[in-house]
Amino acid sequence: MATIGRRNITQLETVEAPGAMLTPIAARLLAVLRIATGFVFLWAFLDKTFGLGYSTAAERAWLNGGSPTKGFLSSIDVGPFAGFFTSIAGAAWADWLFMLGLLGIGVALILGIGLRVAAAAAGLMMAFMWIAEWPPAQTTNSGEPTRSSNPVVDYHVIYGLSAAVVALTYAGHTWGLGRWWAGLPIVQKNRWLI
Repeated sequence: MATIGRRNITQLETVEAPGAMLTPIAARLLAVLRIATGFVFLWAFLDKTFGLGYSTAAERAWLNGGSPTKGFLSSIDVGPFAGFFTSIAGAAWADWLFMLGLLGIGVALILGIGLRVAAAAAGLMMAFMWIAEWPPAQTTNSGEPTRSSNPVVDYHVIYGLSAAVVALTYAGHTWGLGRWWAGLPIVQKNRWLI
């Protein structure tokens, strides 16, 4: 056991430099953030696929012929890209890309593997969704209130930042498969896969 200032440090704690310490409690909280954020993405995939009755009714489920993007994108009525987003609403390629993104991001975050790729994908997906909803607008093109509660930072920004934080802090190493994943030969050769 070492002593730093008045604090005893056990061998289980890692001290790299002042201000750069990740305590065991912090590592666990980051793991909880990783799993919770992953569950947000995975739940959206499951609800849209099976129509669990939360945001997607059973008759609009993807498995029942519904479109995961049509409801959201066809209702876009604000912002400089509204026309683009409504034009791709319900397109098969958009549905598949969106659903594979939700599934891949959710599984990667929950398992703690491929966090850099998952964070980049989550950031991109959340940026597109933020642009589609266009939170800076107070009213839609038809004059209705948008119900935007913050013109800059909304849940899309928070989810994207959460994915980046857990990737950059190796949160997959705690309560996840991150250490095993990082030791795979293909990941060792391609560090961006961590």
